[in-house]
Amino acid sequence: MNSLLDPAILFFVFGIFAGLIRSNLEIPAQIARFLSLYLLMALGLKGGFALAHSGMNWDIARSLGLAVALALIVPTLSYLVLRKLVSGFDAAALAATYGSVSAVTFITATQYLEKHELSYGGHMSAAMALMESPAIVFAVLLANTLRQAAPASINTLRQAAPASIESAQAGAAPANTAPSGIGKIVHESLTDGAQLLLIGAMLVGILSGDTGKAAMQPFSGDLFKGMLAFFLLDMGLKTARSLPELRDKSPLLLAWAVLAPVCHAALALGLAWLLKIPAGDAGLLMVLAASASYIAVPAVLRYAVPEASPSLYFSLSLGLTFPINILFGIPFYLQTAQSVLGGAH
Repeated sequence: MNSLLDPAILFFVFGIFAGLIRSNLEIPAQIARFLSLYLLMALGLKGGFALAHSGMNWDIARSLGLAVALALIVPTLSYLVLRKLVSGFDAAALAATYGSVSAVTFITATQYLEKHELSYGGHMSAAMALMESPAIVFAVLLANTLRQAAPASINTLRQAAPASIESAQAGAAPANTAPSGIGKIVHESLTDGAQLLLIGAMLVGILSGDTGKAAMQPFSGDLFKGMLAFFLLDMGLKTARSLPELRDKSPLLLAWAVLAPVCHAALALGLAWLLKIPAGDAGLLMVLAASASYIAVPAVLRYAVPEASPSLYFSLSLGLTFPINILFGIPFYLQTAQSVLGGAH
C-alpha cells in the first residue's frame, strides 16, 4: 500500500482512470518525448556519478555479465514456450518484446529503492542499456530463419509493413526505411537515440564526478520525481487506450503475459544468488528481466518483422505487463530480493 500511495504511482493510476472514462486529457507527443529523454538523461547522470565514486570492481563486472546473460536467456526461453501458442513470427516478436527492457519500469524501481533508502549500484543503468538490444537481434535472426522456409511471401509482407508506432522516445527508425540485413538492425539498435543518450549521460557523469553531481543536482535530482510523475500520467493514458485490444487475445497468452515476467524475475534472482550479487542490484535485475519493451522494440519490429501482429506484442506489453509491474511487480521483486539476499552475503 505504501508503494501504491507514492505520488508518481498515483498519477499513473489517475492516467488509467482518465483514459478509461474517455477524458480528453492528452499529453502532447513532443512533451512526452521530452519527458522520456529527460528521464534517461537524468538516470544516466546518476549512474555515472555513482560509478565515478565507486569505480569498477568485480561486483560490477558480475552484475553486468549477468545482465547480458539474462538478455540472451529470457528471449530464448520465451520463444520456446510461445512457439507452441502462436506463429513463429509472433513468437519471435513477443520474445523480443519481453526479452528487452522497459526504461520507465527500471526508473520507477530506482525511485522505490531510493525512497526506502536501499542501496544499489550506479552501474545498473549500464546493465539496462546492455539488455535492450540483444533481444531485437535475436528476433531478427529468428525471423530470417523462418523466412528461408517460406521466402515467397516476404516481399509482399515487407511492402505492406505498417508505419512505426508513435514513440515517446528518440531514435526510433522511420518505418519507410526497411533495413537490408542484420547489420543494419544491429547498427540501429546500438545507435538508438534514447540508448545513446543514456550512455552519453553516464559518461558525462563519470568524467565530471562529484563536481558535476553538485552542479547538476537541481536538474537530475530535484526535478526527477516530478518529471517521472508527469511521464507516468502519460503512460497511464496510453495503457488505458491499449486495454480494449486485449479483449480478443487468447486466455493462454494473457496468462503468459502475467506469469512469464514472474518466472523471468525468479530466474534472475536464482542466478543473482549463485553469483552473490548484492540485494539492490539483484532486485533491479529482477525488475529488468520481468519488464517488457513497449516503445523501442515494437517500433523496430514493425518494419523488421512485419509478419508479426503489432497489436499482439504491443497490447500485451503495454496493456497488461507494464501496469502490473508498475503497480505490484516492482515492490514484490525488490522486497523479495531484500528478503532472500539482504543478509545472505
